[in-house]
Amino acid sequence: MSPGLLGTKTVDQIAFVVEDIEKASENFAELLGIPKPEWFLTGRHDHSQVFYKGEPSDTQSKLIFIDTASVQIELMEVNDEPSTMKDYLEAHGEGIHHIAFVIDKISNRIDSLNESGYELLQSGEFTSDNKGRYAYLDTEEECKTIIELLERETAQPKQVKDLIADPLFGSQTITQIALVVEDIDSAAEHYSRFLNMETPKKITEGPQDITKVEYKGTPTKADATFMFFQTPTIEIELIQPGKEPSAWKDHLTQYGEGVHHISFETDYLEDRLSAFEGYSVIQKGNFWNGNGRYAYLDTQDDFKVIIELLERSN
Repeated sequence: MSPGLLGTKTVDQIAFVVEDIEKASENFAELLGIPKPEWFLTGRHDHSQVFYKGEPSDTQSKLIFIDTASVQIELMEVNDEPSTMKDYLEAHGEGIHHIAFVIDKISNRIDSLNESGYELLQSGEFTSDNKGRYAYLDTEEECKTIIELLERETAQPKQVKDLIADPLFGSQTITQIALVVEDIDSAAEHYSRFLNMETPKKITEGPQDITKVEYKGTPTKADATFMFFQTPTIEIELIQPGKEPSAWKDHLTQYGEGVHHISFETDYLEDRLSAFEGYSVIQKGNFWNGNGRYAYLDTQDDFKVIIELLERSN
């Protein structure tokens, strides 16, 4: 079987562009129940060798990497020099800039990716102690987020930090990233090509007497079509909203296509929601088949993305 365009199915990293990395560091430490991580500054161009849209760039970033049990979280605060991160911040504001995959050798993949219509957007060398390089692909239109390729010269084992407090939502493990799309078939085709996976079956919202969805406190059918790609680390969910009121429909209207939420699984969802008053519930309901429930929390200001809590029945 073909290894696919990337040669891997494993999502390694979810990266956020932020305006204040100190504040983001504090918030994510509370989210995960870990000590506040410290940032480092990437090197200048003579070290980092950054090229953006084919031109050298003096972009530098303050970076933080946080290993979790599933994926690595990256926080990035960039300067004003040309970069895809600066462009994202100007176009969308703070939020998830890319998802990353570790591959064997970037140079062995770039030509076939270009031939398949996924052009190189930005590239550079690591400037931390671990040697390697990265490449951002121009995939925002096709995949609704940028895909990054990481090439590490030496393996980097996960270094999950010890807990100093309970994680804010009862879990450190991100289990899902979800993207709102206008055309789920088109988006799924691109993910299938990258991941070398069959296109998942479509799932619709399910009967309202089972889902019992409430959006902003009001019952709604919240019609939508869903697809789920199961990777070794997290689930990638694609959501095409319908016409009825929902968080997904409003996100598409207000922000356009892109990342809608990340998910943490928890036990006793209703008890946790009733005990936790820090963030209001945007939308909640049962799974389409009744085998679990979910709640979207209004966490955008602190974490630059909606956080979903999931409780599975089996």
